[in-house]
Amino acid sequence: MRNVTLLLFFMTATFSIAQEECYLGIGGKDDEVITKVFQLTDAQVKNLTNWGAELKFRNEIYELKLEHLLKKHAQSSPEDLMKMSITYKAYLDSISGNMMLLDKRMLSTFNDEQYNLYIMLCNQLLRSPIATSRSLNEK
Repeated sequence: MRNVTLLLFFMTATFSIAQEECYLGIGGKDDEVITKVFQLTDAQVKNLTNWGAELKFRNEIYELKLEHLLKKHAQSSPEDLMKMSITYKAYLDSISGNMMLLDKRMLSTFNDEQYNLYIMLCNQLLRSPIATSRSLNEK
Protein backbone atom coordinates (compact mmCIF):
# COMPACT_ATOMS: atom_id res chain seq x y z
CA MET A 1 0.00 0.00 0.00
CA ARG A 2 2.89 2.34 0.82
CA ASN A 3 4.30 1.87 -2.69
CA VAL A 4 1.01 2.76 -4.31
CA THR A 5 0.69 5.89 -2.14
CA LEU A 6 4.21 6.97 -3.07
CA LEU A 7 3.50 6.43 -6.76
CA LEU A 8 0.21 8.36 -6.62
CA PHE A 9 1.91 11.25 -4.82
CA PHE A 10 4.63 11.42 -7.48
CA MET A 11 2.14 11.30 -10.34
CA THR A 12 0.01 14.06 -8.78
CA ALA A 13 3.05 16.27 -8.20
CA THR A 14 4.25 15.72 -11.76
CA PHE A 15 0.83 16.43 -13.24
CA SER A 16 0.40 19.66 -11.26
CA ILE A 17 3.75 20.95 -12.51
CA ALA A 18 2.69 20.28 -16.09
CA GLN A 19 -0.41 22.42 -15.58
CA GLU A 20 1.49 25.71 -15.29
CA GLU A 21 1.24 26.34 -19.02
CA CYS A 22 -2.07 27.47 -20.44
CA TYR A 23 -2.86 24.72 -22.93
CA LEU A 24 -5.73 25.11 -25.39
CA GLY A 25 -6.39 21.40 -25.21
CA ILE A 26 -6.74 20.67 -28.90
CA GLY A 27 -7.52 17.08 -29.73
CA GLY A 28 -9.55 16.69 -26.56
CA LYS A 29 -13.24 16.63 -25.87
CA ASP A 30 -13.44 20.45 -25.87
CA ASP A 31 -12.72 21.18 -29.55
CA GLU A 32 -16.28 22.43 -30.01
CA VAL A 33 -15.88 24.78 -27.04
CA ILE A 34 -12.60 26.10 -28.48
CA THR A 35 -14.37 26.68 -31.79
CA LYS A 36 -17.20 28.65 -30.17
CA VAL A 37 -15.18 30.64 -27.62
CA PHE A 38 -12.57 31.80 -30.11
CA GLN A 39 -15.05 32.00 -33.03
CA LEU A 40 -12.75 30.04 -35.29
CA THR A 41 -12.92 30.38 -39.05
CA ASP A 42 -13.60 27.35 -41.24
CA ALA A 43 -9.88 27.04 -42.00
CA GLN A 44 -9.04 27.18 -38.30
CA VAL A 45 -11.67 24.52 -37.51
CA LYS A 46 -10.14 22.28 -40.18
CA ASN A 47 -6.68 22.82 -38.66
CA LEU A 48 -8.05 22.14 -35.17
CA THR A 49 -9.53 18.83 -36.34
CA ASN A 50 -6.41 17.74 -38.22
CA TRP A 51 -3.98 18.76 -35.50
CA GLY A 52 -6.14 17.12 -32.85
CA ALA A 53 -5.91 13.85 -34.77
CA GLU A 54 -2.16 14.31 -35.10
CA LEU A 55 -1.83 14.88 -31.37
CA LYS A 56 -3.76 11.70 -30.59
CA PHE A 57 -1.51 9.77 -32.97
CA ARG A 58 1.69 11.25 -31.49
CA ASN A 59 0.65 10.58 -27.89
CA GLU A 60 -0.89 7.14 -28.30
CA ILE A 61 2.50 5.40 -28.09
CA TYR A 62 3.39 7.26 -24.88
CA GLU A 63 0.05 6.45 -23.31
CA LEU A 64 0.56 2.76 -24.06
CA LYS A 65 4.06 2.92 -22.59
CA LEU A 66 2.69 4.61 -19.46
CA GLU A 67 0.05 1.89 -19.05
CA HIS A 68 2.66 -0.84 -19.46
CA LEU A 69 5.01 0.86 -17.01
CA LEU A 70 2.35 1.08 -14.31
CA LYS A 71 1.29 -2.54 -14.79
CA LYS A 72 4.89 -3.74 -14.74
CA HIS A 73 5.67 -1.93 -11.47
CA ALA A 74 2.43 -2.54 -9.57
CA GLN A 75 4.21 -4.50 -6.82
CA SER A 76 7.69 -2.96 -7.06
CA SER A 77 9.99 -1.86 -4.28
CA PRO A 78 10.38 1.85 -3.45
CA GLU A 79 13.78 1.84 -5.19
CA ASP A 80 12.29 0.41 -8.37
CA LEU A 81 9.43 2.91 -8.17
CA MET A 82 11.91 5.78 -8.00
CA LYS A 83 13.66 4.50 -11.14
CA MET A 84 10.31 4.00 -12.82
CA SER A 85 9.24 7.53 -11.92
CA ILE A 86 12.06 8.98 -14.04
CA THR A 87 10.85 7.06 -17.08
CA TYR A 88 7.25 7.97 -16.26
CA LYS A 89 8.12 11.68 -16.10
CA ALA A 90 9.96 11.47 -19.43
CA TYR A 91 6.82 10.05 -21.07
CA LEU A 92 4.66 12.78 -19.51
CA ASP A 93 7.15 15.41 -20.71
CA SER A 94 6.93 14.01 -24.23
CA ILE A 95 3.12 14.20 -24.14
CA SER A 96 3.31 17.78 -22.84
CA GLY A 97 5.81 18.66 -25.56
CA ASN A 98 3.44 17.35 -28.21
CA MET A 99 0.57 19.34 -26.70
CA MET A 100 2.72 22.48 -26.65
CA LEU A 101 3.82 22.02 -30.28
CA LEU A 102 0.29 21.63 -31.61
CA ASP A 103 -1.17 24.36 -29.40
CA LYS A 104 1.51 26.71 -30.75
CA ARG A 105 0.51 25.78 -34.28
CA MET A 106 -3.14 26.55 -33.49
CA LEU A 107 -2.30 29.80 -31.70
CA SER A 108 -0.21 30.92 -34.67
CA THR A 109 -3.41 30.90 -36.76
CA PHE A 110 -5.24 33.16 -34.29
CA ASN A 111 -5.87 36.76 -35.22
CA ASP A 112 -5.03 39.47 -32.67
CA GLU A 113 -8.52 39.45 -31.15
CA GLN A 114 -8.51 35.66 -30.67
CA TYR A 115 -4.99 35.66 -29.25
CA ASN A 116 -5.79 38.50 -26.82
CA LEU A 117 -8.87 36.57 -25.63
CA TYR A 118 -6.64 33.54 -25.08
CA ILE A 119 -4.20 35.62 -23.01
CA MET A 120 -7.05 37.09 -20.95
CA LEU A 121 -8.50 33.64 -20.22
CA CYS A 122 -5.07 32.29 -19.24
CA ASN A 123 -4.51 35.19 -16.90
CA GLN A 124 -7.86 34.55 -15.23
CA LEU A 125 -6.81 30.94 -14.67
CA LEU A 126 -3.40 32.04 -13.36
CA ARG A 127 -1.66 30.10 -16.15
CA SER A 128 1.18 31.20 -18.41
CA PRO A 129 0.02 31.82 -21.99
CA ILE A 130 1.96 30.05 -24.70
CA ALA A 131 3.96 32.58 -26.69
CA THR A 132 3.82 32.25 -30.44
CA SER A 133 5.40 34.13 -33.28
CA ARG A 134 2.94 36.77 -34.42
CA SER A 135 4.58 36.78 -37.88
CA LEU A 136 3.04 33.34 -38.48
CA ASN A 137 -0.40 34.95 -38.14
CA GLU A 138 0.25 37.26 -41.04
CA LYS A 139 0.51 34.42 -43.60
